Parts: sequence; C-alpha cells; structure tokens
Amino acid sequence: MDGVPSTYVEGFHDRKAVRRMRYRPLGRTGLLVSLLSLGGAPLGGLYGETNEHEMVGVVRTAIQKGINFIDTAPFYGHGKSETILGKALQGIPRQAYYIGTKTSRYGYTDFDFSAKKAWQSVDESLHRLGLDYVDLLQVHDVEYSASTDVVCNEALVALQKMKEQGKCRFIGITGYSLPVLKLVSSNSPVVVDTLLSYARLTMNDSSLLDYLPFFKEQGIGVINASPLSMDLLSNRPVPPDWHPAPQYIKDVCRQAANYCQVFATGYV
Repeated sequence: MDGVPSTYVEGFHDRKAVRRMRYRPLGRTGLLVSLLSLGGAPLGGLYGETNEHEMVGVVRTAIQKGINFIDTAPFYGHGKSETILGKALQGIPRQAYYIGTKTSRYGYTDFDFSAKKAWQSVDESLHRLGLDYVDLLQVHDVEYSASTDVVCNEALVALQKMKEQGKCRFIGITGYSLPVLKLVSSNSPVVVDTLLSYARLTMNDSSLLDYLPFFKEQGIGVINASPLSMDLLSNRPVPPDWHPAPQYIKDVCRQAANYCQVFATGYV
C-alpha cells in the first residue's frame, strides 16, 4: 500500500501511526525497518524488575504503531525476554514484524561460541518465541570469544547452515568493540548481513561514525543499539552494576541527566 511498508497489515496496524514512522533499508537484506526499533533487554529484567502483562502490552502497542523490528537474546533474563515476546506475538500476523535473536552469550560471564551450542540455543529460542524461524540470527558480543577464528569458523558457519534450513533469513554479529566487529565481518567465510553496535552512537560516544563508511561499502546493515548508553543517559538513579563505563563517564552523564530534568521543569 502507498506510504506504508510491506509489514503493514490492514485491520491490525494503526495506519496513521505507521505512516508517521520512518523506515530505512537494512543493508542488502531487502528489509525496510522502522527507524525506531524495540530492544528486548528490558523485557528480560536487565534494567530492573518488570511486569509481564505490561511488557506484553508494550510489545503489541509498539508493533501496532509501526515499529517492525524487535531484537532479543537468550542472555536477556536467561530466556525471559524471548518468553515474554513469544506471548506478546501470539495472534499478531507474522507479516507484521521482523525479529532478531542471538547465540553464544547466555550470562554475564557465560559464553559459548561453538557450533554445537549454537544449534541447541537456536532451537530453544524458536521454542520460546513460538516461531518457526527468525528474520535475523546474530552471534552475540563477538569480542568475548578467545579467538575470532571460532566466531567465524564455528558460530557463523553454523548460522549459515541454519539459514539454509530455513531457521533464519539473515545473519549478523553484535558487540561493543568496533575493531572486532570490523575484523569478524571482514574475515567471516559466510556473508554477514548486519551488525549491531551498542552505545557507540550516542550523545557521549559517536565512534561508530568512524566505521560506517567501511560497513556501508561492505553492504552491511548497521543497527545502532542502546542510544541511551545502557541507561547512562536517563533519569534512573544509578546505572546497573554491570555497566562497563568508567566512573567519570557515569558521573558526567548523571550531571547531564540532572540538568535536563531541571531544565524540563523550568527552574534553570
């Protein structure tokens, strides 16, 4: 239909909201994804306790209003995020959304980049999500592998075989280290369709911009995750204990958030 993406479903979506949403092509995948996507980490409780009923409503409303890409992972709440998503997606036309999940990271210190674990993980993810396939399968936080060779020749090769079996449509990698993302995407024996970089194009860190020309030249779709720097640029009192930012960055971001909060009330 004119002015709406192929994910639009008459009778389900809020047409006016969908037409207001902006969409962009995701690399060479052919997917036209919403400029604003939905991250699944909060659904898994990574930023504090959540109400399942409320989270289901968030997901359904987001899709109805035009968000058509959702990202999740087994790591987010040890499967909780995927489980809640599975409940939220029940009854929603499969055409209405694209969904990506991940392999290889399962806890704060629990990593396994082997092919064997990837196969097991994906089957478990599909079961939790209640889906036959996902649109995007990603190797999670590739910089934590002892060797990028394992990422390239085990995890990514396994994902390519899953793609051939119809378990996913596209393959991606994720991580915080931009040099490692560049290295893996360059050395992978299979086509890397997307990469997800988090907290690297924000108000306090724009280093992703230095790498965009290379990724664009390779035809890789780039997903800019965590624009609030994993809670640093928010009004929450303190970042989670696991947050990797040094203390001085946390302090400066807290001052900026406090300033914005005061400014919003008109007392500056």
